[in-house]
Amino acid sequence: MSTLDSPRRGAVSLAGPPPRILVIQAPYYRTVVEGMRRGAERVLAEVKAAVEIAEVAGGYELPAALAMALKAPRRWDGHLLLGCVVRGETDHYSFICEAICRGVMELSTRHAAPIGFGLLTVDSLAQAEARSRDDRMNKGAEAAHAVLGQIALARRWGLAG
Repeated sequence: MSTLDSPRRGAVSLAGPPPRILVIQAPYYRTVVEGMRRGAERVLAEVKAAVEIAEVAGGYELPAALAMALKAPRRWDGHLLLGCVVRGETDHYSFICEAICRGVMELSTRHAAPIGFGLLTVDSLAQAEARSRDDRMNKGAEAAHAVLGQIALARRWGLAG
């Protein structure tokens, strides 16, 4: 589903205390990822979330960093992953994207962890820039809505730590 197909989202509400969110970002394409983070921060500010940012080298490192965060003694209510992989001339793109997605999904389901997954997998930098602007197409904002929805479910079902 594209962002244009998604329903317009209204104001964010989340029962309980303001959430603690760990943003793990891979700023290989720094301007794109920072644009996504700004979109996410606008959404998270609506619920007065406390945000901590950790950077990793690239998208491939996102699942490992998430695994470390899930094992850390410090706990967050949710994790937001931001990164971008642009298709090149080799199969490398496909292997990297599949590995990242599989790793994040396995951790998410194994740990019942609220995750917002903002990984752009695009054919061009122009496509990435279009998805990281300060408008409705911002995938960071979309991922922030997703993690807040997952936190709401975890709290509703008594899984919040």
